[in-house]
Amino acid sequence: MSAEQRLRSAALVFAVAVAVHGADHLRRGTDVVTTTVLVAGGIQFLLGAITVVLIFRHHRWASRAAIAVGFASAIGFTAAHLLPHWSAFSDAFTGSHVAPNVTVLSWAAALFEIGADVALGWAGVRALRLDGGRNIASSSR
Repeated sequence: MSAEQRLRSAALVFAVAVAVHGADHLRRGTDVVTTTVLVAGGIQFLLGAITVVLIFRHHRWASRAAIAVGFASAIGFTAAHLLPHWSAFSDAFTGSHVAPNVTVLSWAAALFEIGADVALGWAGVRALRLDGGRNIASSSR
C-alpha cells in the first residue's frame, strides 16, 4: 500500500471514529458535558472534516493537516476522557468524578477515536517523509 493509500485509509477510519464518538456523545446527552467540551468537540469535528476533504482532494496541505489534527485530537481526547476530572475540558471516564452515562460503548468509542487520531497523524508523517518533505497527496496531481 502506498503512503497516499495509507493516508486515505487512515482518513476513512478517522471519519468513522469521529462519527462513532459523536454518536456516543449524543446517546449520553449533550447536557452532561460542559460548554467548553462541546465547543472543543465542534472545532475538532470541523477541523477533522476539513482534513479529510483535503486528503481526498489531494491538497498540498493534506499530510500536514493530518499530522496536526490527528496528533492534537489524540492528545485532546486522551486528556478529556482518560485523565480524572481536571478542568472544564474534562469529560472524565476515570477518577472519582466520572462523567454521567459513561458505558463500555463510551470507552470503546473514545479509545477507537484516540487510536484513529494517532493513525491519521502517523499516516501524515509517513506520507510527508516518504515524499521527501513534499506532500505525497499532491504528487498525483
